[in-house]
Amino acid sequence: MWDYEQLFKIIEELVMHHSPSGAEGEINQFLLQQFVALGVEVWSDRADNIIAKIPGKDSSRAIAITAHKDEIGAIVKTVGEAGKVEVRKLGGAFPWVYGEGVVDLLGDNETISGILSFGSRHVSHESPQKVQQEDTPVKWENAWIETKRTTAQLEAAGIRPGTRMVVGKHRKHPIRLNNHIASYTLDNKASVAILLGLAQTLKQPACDVYLVASAKEEVGAIGALFFTQNQQLDALIALEICPLSEEYPVQDNENPVLLSQDAYGIYDENLNLQLCRAAKQLDISVQLTILSGFGSDASIAMKFGHVGRAACLAFPTQNTHGYEIAHLGAIANCINLLKGFCETFTE
Repeated sequence: MWDYEQLFKIIEELVMHHSPSGAEGEINQFLLQQFVALGVEVWSDRADNIIAKIPGKDSSRAIAITAHKDEIGAIVKTVGEAGKVEVRKLGGAFPWVYGEGVVDLLGDNETISGILSFGSRHVSHESPQKVQQEDTPVKWENAWIETKRTTAQLEAAGIRPGTRMVVGKHRKHPIRLNNHIASYTLDNKASVAILLGLAQTLKQPACDVYLVASAKEEVGAIGALFFTQNQQLDALIALEICPLSEEYPVQDNENPVLLSQDAYGIYDENLNLQLCRAAKQLDISVQLTILSGFGSDASIAMKFGHVGRAACLAFPTQNTHGYEIAHLGAIANCINLLKGFCETFTE
């Protein structure tokens, strides 16, 4: 059984490494170091995936487990006068989720902290932001980042159209809520922690296992599609968060979740049954659900015909794509379940 404090610290380290989609260099360097320290063969590919390989008893077969390493955020549209920067969403990001506060702009030469701003509250209907107090949620078009830098200073830092914005490290430190972890970007840094847990504990899988920290998932599963197009696989399992909502029969506890369907299609029923059998052998209870507004590396890769069989294993999460909360036991059980599955995979 994984120690919750140990797992919390691993996730905290991952969360504190920025990785907005397409600008994932900071997390890449950290992951390469971690896999090397664990004695696992690791490399990066042309799509910016970080891939670790654990050789199996039967090298004629292979499975992959993916966990996307990119996080949602925003992308700079314009750099205006008086230090104001306009951004638009990158992935499923909403400004009202972040609220006014510190964000980081990852410039080419320097990271600049600024304040995501919505305007003053003490205004009348003569000010455009008044409508946000009464009628409509704030949108990216109504927000800006206040840097208090000159245009020349921002240009020198490498802030330009295309620069990525993420929640500032000033606000990113996770906290413990009893047996839960609460943080931005548990989607999908907690799943990357599961990959590291497998690299640490999985020594003799039944077949070759690729642990893939996939790139640019939040903007179309780009990294996973590249990997699965170039690597023949007998099965693909994506690690994900599972949203907690009244519309889904999922409980907030230590039991992982297996998806049967999401917005991109159905998952492989036989693969799900194998995962359920592995869980039963370990006395782990598994929750089953279908999700509507959701997709994963696995469902997208299967939809495009890159893999014949795919599954998605997740842990229940509150406030998805916001300040997320997840049970550390569910994350730990994903490690234990997948270890058992990889050691007994037969088809």
